[in-house]
Amino acid sequence: MSQLSQHPAEDGSPSDAPAPAPAPGRGSGQGGASRWQQSELDLRNRLYGRTGVARAEDVLLKRYGLGTADEAFALLKGASQRFNIKLSTLADAVVRTPAPDLDARLWFPRRMRPRRPGLPGLPVEGSGTSQGAVVKAALQRVLSINQTPMGNVQLAEAGRLRMTRHTGLNKYFTDFFAFVDSPTTSCSQAAAERRQVTVRDVATAGVFDEASRHAILQAGSRASHSVPLVNRAGVPLGMVSTHHERPLTELTHAQLAALRQTGLDVGRWLAWHWNTVVLDALEHLHSTAMRGRPG
Repeated sequence: MSQLSQHPAEDGSPSDAPAPAPAPGRGSGQGGASRWQQSELDLRNRLYGRTGVARAEDVLLKRYGLGTADEAFALLKGASQRFNIKLSTLADAVVRTPAPDLDARLWFPRRMRPRRPGLPGLPVEGSGTSQGAVVKAALQRVLSINQTPMGNVQLAEAGRLRMTRHTGLNKYFTDFFAFVDSPTTSCSQAAAERRQVTVRDVATAGVFDEASRHAILQAGSRASHSVPLVNRAGVPLGMVSTHHERPLTELTHAQLAALRQTGLDVGRWLAWHWNTVVLDALEHLHSTAMRGRPG
């Protein structure tokens, strides 16, 4: 997933992505078997989920001279709740954002606050500053355009795609694709090539390995369409994918144009969210830690 931005910045990204752990389609201890056991998926997902938080805790322990990992976790949890940001998103930001100057009162002393971009045509609930509400609206919009009840949203995190919302898909599918860093999926292809990708028939498409193909087909999906969510530089910050019960014919020009515009609008909003809300949370975390720092 090297084409994914490590964070939703407008230009550039950190280059310290961790080495990928085993992912669906890369073998699961079964010699590349086409079906993962649920216990293997549970273990992998716990590993991925915990690793990001543990890395952030380690950064905070060293930076602020904290006594225990529990103190670091409390800092993360407090900022996550205060700013309504997922813990994994904040942990990833801690790891990937350049550290503040030693003993600096502010992490971002010269930061400019960009204007929040509009989201025309999206039924966003609330104030328009909640990532969860925007992701939900984006999925609803794309499902409506493609006229299907099945779909999911994945956001870039730690150099891979992490599923953040889904509808109409069963547990095996959502667990299998909870984290994606394998190139053998259509969403990976869409991210790498920075374009929409239609899979007309999952059963015969060459983009999938057999494990991914099985996970999709057993959920009742025979076709899919992936739409990158891109920032102003064209870098994918996430993906919205729809799934269809029958093989697809070509989408119309009007559908493709509407999907592309949704990807642009939501991608720019995600970049804004990073550069305001996420950085606000980091700033709060930093100031809280500095106040409690020994000496």
